[in-house]
Amino acid sequence: MSAAKFIAASRAPSGTKRFSHYAALPKSTGKQIAPAEFTFPLPPWNTFMPVQSLFQSVILEGKQPGPHLLILGGIHGDEYEPMAAVRKLITSIDKSKLTGKVTLVPVVNEPAYERTSRTGPDDLDLARTFPGSPDGTITEQIASQATQLIQSADYLIDLHTGGVISNLAPFSGYTLHSNPEILDMQRRMALALNLPVVWGTSAHLNGRSLSAARDLGVPAIYAEWGGGSGCNPEAVSGYTTGCLSVLAELQMLEVSIERKSPLYHIEDDSSESGHLQLHNNAPVAGFFEPAVQLMDRVQAGDALGTISSVLGDQNTTVSANQTGVILGLRTLPYVEQNEWLAVILETERT
Repeated sequence: MSAAKFIAASRAPSGTKRFSHYAALPKSTGKQIAPAEFTFPLPPWNTFMPVQSLFQSVILEGKQPGPHLLILGGIHGDEYEPMAAVRKLITSIDKSKLTGKVTLVPVVNEPAYERTSRTGPDDLDLARTFPGSPDGTITEQIASQATQLIQSADYLIDLHTGGVISNLAPFSGYTLHSNPEILDMQRRMALALNLPVVWGTSAHLNGRSLSAARDLGVPAIYAEWGGGSGCNPEAVSGYTTGCLSVLAELQMLEVSIERKSPLYHIEDDSSESGHLQLHNNAPVAGFFEPAVQLMDRVQAGDALGTISSVLGDQNTTVSANQTGVILGLRTLPYVEQNEWLAVILETERT
């Protein structure tokens, strides 16, 4: 079945973006600093970056000058396949054959990683905190430094998984940027990652690395694959090979990788598209047992699974509220009310 294509263009926010933050003085003064403006474009990279980085990185410089590709892993501290893949890229990229520069950050969110958690000690989701603040909490500071690093790049790849609570089928994604040249480059990069699903979604979701890249005019893609605790070697290998394929697409590296056409390539600029946790949530708390698998096709109204009480005497069937392909499933059995259970790539709407 051919993939549905809802809308192939969108209007991303344009013009100067301003963000404000307040920094409190010691309580004894009873005073407060006035709002500070955070304005795009940012100051030059080398004048704005704090002396000490909050994350570790490796920079690979090619013999020939060229573009700068930034590859991020570990935006969330419990997503392990990207960390392993980015680390593997350190030794997989042949600098003698590289044109330009590649910056590799295996673990952006080290405080979250060290507590084996999606979030750091301030409980802020880094993927909802960009562009951050240099004077904010630890997560806001990490977002600020990562934003500055994105500004220094010509291209961005941000790798993810479902974390410890869920498992995601492999897919690449990008925002439907208002600039046609950036949009075209993002499509090319997402296809080059060589995953079975490619998903273009709303450019209006904020707080992400991709929204920071959007505002900075940096072509950017993200990907999801794996999760459910542990580290899937297939996902690590696929991410590593996929990133090398993107380098080839950008003419930064000569590698021989077979390109495959995706099973689904869908572009959907509805306001909620790309928000994985928004649909198909738990109506009650309890023990969730899925009735579907990743990449299954479902119709709206089909059973996704059952939520049971402790004794099993109360059972609630959870039905899909979208028609499409299962891209994500919760693997952690206990679920709170309103937590997400499944991600469905919509292939049609009624």
